Amino acid sequence: MKTEELKLPTYGGQALIEGVLMRGSKYLAAAFRKPDGEIVIQTEKLGGFYQGNLKKIPFLRGLIVLWDALGLGTKYLTISANYQAEEEAEKIDSKTLTLTLIGSLAVALILFFLGPALLSKVVQNGFNLSAVAQNLIEGLIRLAFVIVYIWAIGKMPDIARVFRYHGAEHKTINAFEDSCLLIPSNVKKYSVQHPRCGTGFILYVVIISVIVFTLIGQTSWFMLILSRIFLIPFIAMIAYEYIRWTADHLDNSLIKVLASPGLALQKLTTNEPDEKILEVSIAAFNAMYALENPTES
Repeated sequence: MKTEELKLPTYGGQALIEGVLMRGSKYLAAAFRKPDGEIVIQTEKLGGFYQGNLKKIPFLRGLIVLWDALGLGTKYLTISANYQAEEEAEKIDSKTLTLTLIGSLAVALILFFLGPALLSKVVQNGFNLSAVAQNLIEGLIRLAFVIVYIWAIGKMPDIARVFRYHGAEHKTINAFEDSCLLIPSNVKKYSVQHPRCGTGFILYVVIISVIVFTLIGQTSWFMLILSRIFLIPFIAMIAYEYIRWTADHLDNSLIKVLASPGLALQKLTTNEPDEKILEVSIAAFNAMYALENPTES
């Protein structure tokens, strides 16, 4: 495999339940370890946005990519969960999945955006603080909520195992980008951290939100709530472009420093995988790569 032939930022992935999803520019592939030990692979051609010109438009592409990634990620999480279900009744249907997704997004909005905003507003009124101070406090509360939440769910055995697959995904992509032969004994030597990880995206959303909300200045309670809801897409677009930019310039020592907080946070969302888990990640990557580069197969 020749790394230079590809735009590496198009290669990304996601940890699943006993599986890994790998996404290219035209195809995705997901590999799952079934309870009997067999590895099964599902592939899908990426259409719509991935084949159009919208993906070349800065900022707009970030919002579309994130929305599409949410849909595809949720779809394959469901598939992976159903592979692990022992009984037909335990499998998740699309209606249950949709309701769960909506509920999760609502909880995330309240916990990570509205909650910190309202708490910081109470502190501001109680101590007669400036709008700048209020937004800094809000950002610190939001960051604390994110870190504690990730740390807490990481203590759950099932989530800790998903984080091992997350680490395997990163190791596989890191090995590929280093032009290393993708076999478990080679791939396991690489880092579980990767600069294009969504964990870093979460951190930069928090940091950028402080800047954006500070620029808005003093607001009423009503406008505070509205701004925290409707500016999320705008902040997400900026964070996406920031991650792309830093990932493309890591040869610069200053950029490497700027990217380091996102890499540090990944220590909470990645665990060291064993070779069995690496086999699944490599299988997903190889299936995706073969579809993206049929002449090399």
